[in-house]
Amino acid sequence: MGDKMTMDARAEQSDDASRPDNTGVAGGDGHAAAERYLRLIGERVRNARARRGMTRKILARDSGVSERYIAQLETGQGNISILLFRQIARAMGLPLADLAREGPDRPVEFTLVRQLLERLSTDELAAARELLSARFGRALDGQRAGRIALIGLRGAGKTTLGRRLASHLGLPFFDMGEEIERDSGMSLSEIFSLSGQASYRRLEKRCLERLLENHDRAVIETGGSLVSEPMTYELLLRGCFTIWIAAAPEEHMSRVVAQGDYRPMAGNDEAMEDLRRILAEREALYRKADASIDTANRTEAESFNDLLRVLPAALGIAASRRG
Repeated sequence: MGDKMTMDARAEQSDDASRPDNTGVAGGDGHAAAERYLRLIGERVRNARARRGMTRKILARDSGVSERYIAQLETGQGNISILLFRQIARAMGLPLADLAREGPDRPVEFTLVRQLLERLSTDELAAARELLSARFGRALDGQRAGRIALIGLRGAGKTTLGRRLASHLGLPFFDMGEEIERDSGMSLSEIFSLSGQASYRRLEKRCLERLLENHDRAVIETGGSLVSEPMTYELLLRGCFTIWIAAAPEEHMSRVVAQGDYRPMAGNDEAMEDLRRILAEREALYRKADASIDTANRTEAESFNDLLRVLPAALGIAASRRG
């Protein structure tokens, strides 16, 4: 608590210092360039927060940084020190991310590959990803095909379709949220309240590792924000045949409310705008799935038939049980 209060106090005291100017910014970068860069940083923070489905209040609680300062950061009023940090990175010819990232230094080969990829167009990057996946990634072997993972935002129909698919195929069904609660001995709300999202992410990854290790055949329903954690999502993509269950934002919201959960609407007049932002930020991640179906304006039976149609031929257990 003391550390959080200290960080909040420092953030409040730095309000004036956080206004961007060209003090100490070398090379003619100037006021306008500094403002553009701070807006870019703010947008990245805001988008990353949206992908994780975190409110500013939750991010403030988990990071120990005041909600007011996070709001300033996201609107391009971040601390001037980030500009000085960028100067240091530029002076050494390094991307800022290389200095800012946590963990050990990456091998030289990683830097060389990244430099190559940075020169490619969007279409060339997509082709390169396919080549890398074919060589080093997730070949559709029998084990991966035997595990089906459903991804997507809450309210798309993952639980209903997942349970029905598991019954249809004679496979066990695992709800990742329920499995995390079982492993931790706490409810999800308690995990977030007591330990924060970082702790939840560790539990989520550990739970997925256990499921993949212990079950060669299963249907797994994941949380909507799992895709925002690169290591956990890659583990899922490598270990399962993954299907994105999609729906329109309005249907996501109406289905959650129809289930009796009014939290998305409580005290949040911008709930739909937030939901659309989350979907927009996650769409590229969801599209990395092996297949997808759209449940918008579809009955449960129609959606289930759509789901059966996208199952891979390699999944022999499905072909023999389809009605």
